[in-house]
Amino acid sequence: MAGLTLFHIREYIPYMEYPLTDDTSIDRRIARRLKHLRTERGWSLDDLAKRSTVSRATLSRLENAEVSPTASVLGKLCAAHGLTMSRLMHMVEGGFQPLLSRNAQALWTDPETGLKRRAVSPPAETLAGEALECELEPGTRIAYDAPPRPGLEHHLVLMEGELEVSVDGQTHALRQGGCLRYQLFGASAFRTPDHTGARYIIFIV
Repeated sequence: MAGLTLFHIREYIPYMEYPLTDDTSIDRRIARRLKHLRTERGWSLDDLAKRSTVSRATLSRLENAEVSPTASVLGKLCAAHGLTMSRLMHMVEGGFQPLLSRNAQALWTDPETGLKRRAVSPPAETLAGEALECELEPGTRIAYDAPPRPGLEHHLVLMEGELEVSVDGQTHALRQGGCLRYQLFGASAFRTPDHTGARYIIFIV
């Protein structure tokens, strides 16, 4: 793989495993929740591996909190369980508070791509709508094979930078202040150009 840039390496490797950092509290809560979701469905690690296309070895290491999950892997697991990633995070965070200060909002960073994902909406398992604030560095691409639930509606507002969003094979170029409204039925991808990153808010219905 000599001569490949970091962007090309991200394209070449669909997902990687990353050792946990010192701040592992959210990773360990995610690990416990993933194991609970699997066991409450009566699935073995092999069953989930087939449903998610994530290797059994990776699943085992995730559930034992030996590695930090990436956005790619979480996307595959959420699709297998029929959950949005936000719903998984809400399960991890626990009880409902109607008002949530910015300092109290859960912030998760994907160790593979550097995606920063802030759960703006107060956690609530019984409520459907939610808002996320995301940041991508320049020259980053994140792709998802399928939505966790067909027909999931997104309203994406680009606050800063530039962003290309591909939905079901159609690519949309967003500039600051632009809003893209779409439903997810197939693959999707988010990409920033080499010269600038992006900060955007997604409203999920």
